[in-house]
Amino acid sequence: MLEDIIQKDKDLLIFLNSLGNENWDTLWLMITKQFNWIPLFLLIIFLVIKYFGWKRGGFVILSMIVLVAFSDQFTNLIKNTVGRLRPNNDPEIMHILRTFIRPKGFSFMSGHATTSTFFTVFTILLLRDKVKAIYFMLIFPAVFAYSRLYLGVHFPIDILVGILIGTTFANLYYKLYKKVDKAIFD
Repeated sequence: MLEDIIQKDKDLLIFLNSLGNENWDTLWLMITKQFNWIPLFLLIIFLVIKYFGWKRGGFVILSMIVLVAFSDQFTNLIKNTVGRLRPNNDPEIMHILRTFIRPKGFSFMSGHATTSTFFTVFTILLLRDKVKAIYFMLIFPAVFAYSRLYLGVHFPIDILVGILIGTTFANLYYKLYKKVDKAIFD
């Protein structure tokens, strides 16, 4: 059964990856780089300071830095424990895929999907009562995660599990944040 799921995962990646078009390749290479999302992160920092002030906002920003560091380390732990080859390194399908970058490391679960979802959902939970348009931020992890399929460096299950874990962690982390925030600032 697990072998069937893994094969369907590979087949779905091959299909999705084959939808790529060289006219869009440069765009997806830009999207997948965290550095290119700095304007979004600066906007979030601005909103946090605007709505929470410097002192509490600084605490929120520090919480976000801890969130990203935790997510990154947790993802690396899972990747190194599971040890699933990335699609671009999988001898069974690597010759079929359109690949543009060749990361080494392991595939399961996607750090891009996990961390971007974790960060986004946490940010939405923080700002949902203050900024109604904050839900548009959900575009960020969706596009960011899809870039990994387009570029052939993650399987769909890697992305799906990353999104689920990121959402779960964001909700748990938000509850923890609220308790610590209340203890410090109330």
